[in-house]
Amino acid sequence: MIFEEEYYAAGAPARVSQNGIFLLAPTLFAHGTEEQRARLLPRMARADDVWAQAWSEPEAGSDLAAIRSVAVRADGGWLLRGQKTWSSRATYADKGFGLFRTDPTAERHRGLTYLLFDLRAAGVTVRPIPQLDGEPGFAEIFFDEAFVPDADVVGEVDQGWRVAMSTASNERGLTLRSPGRFCAAADRLVDLWRRVGDASEAAPADRVVDAWITAHAYRLRTFGTATRLLEGGTLGPESSVDKLVWSELDVALHETALELLGAEAELSGPDGPDGGRWLSGYLFSLAGPIYAGTNEIQRDVIAERLLGLPRGDRR
Repeated sequence: MIFEEEYYAAGAPARVSQNGIFLLAPTLFAHGTEEQRARLLPRMARADDVWAQAWSEPEAGSDLAAIRSVAVRADGGWLLRGQKTWSSRATYADKGFGLFRTDPTAERHRGLTYLLFDLRAAGVTVRPIPQLDGEPGFAEIFFDEAFVPDADVVGEVDQGWRVAMSTASNERGLTLRSPGRFCAAADRLVDLWRRVGDASEAAPADRVVDAWITAHAYRLRTFGTATRLLEGGTLGPESSVDKLVWSELDVALHETALELLGAEAELSGPDGPDGGRWLSGYLFSLAGPIYAGTNEIQRDVIAERLLGLPRGDRR
């Protein structure tokens, strides 16, 4: 987290390996074998392997337990069949991780297994999906009898839901969206206000201040989470609160910047203000309330698991 803070403060580029470093690596520390950690983590740290996250399916977006892709037992491993969609970084990645149904007779959250797979293996087809900004940050993945060895099962067979929730907690509440990312953006927003802001207009100034305060409040909360983990604690449903904060903060930061820039905000690329970073950042921020579990789902989690409200009574 400290490295990320310095990394973003220096204005370094986005890290294409973040799905591995921030999602899969913590999962392997918690649920992987010594062999898996020794084999996968050094290559991940060197960016020898870029990892894709493969959760969603055409009929299973936020409802992850509704997945239909299956893994069928074969000699020495599993054969994968089915389709994943909105798979982050799959266009560029070497390998992927995701959930597959290994017991079709089990209840929704059971009979699932967490598997690692090679995106260049026989039986795997990757089709890029362009985002709003034109970049193929997502892809569809099709599996047609793709083989995965037993060595690439993370955790226990049929117990993948627990492993996946470990990944999701890291995605929502600790590492994927470093507070350094938002503190750096908030500092850039303050600099922008100093350059182009109108001191006679209180509303934009208030939004700049709110964004800066929220970014630093999120930083303090995240360091508090890290302290709790270092003392032996675990990530739980409170990570849904963090996800709401950073995703809505990201949109607010960029909306405020575009408002300050006025018509100039519509320029993209090197001709745009700040090299077009505010516009491209805004377009990407719009996905934040959707990925890592939609914010509507996160509010359900907060209502039921943190506030103790009964299902269906969330007013």
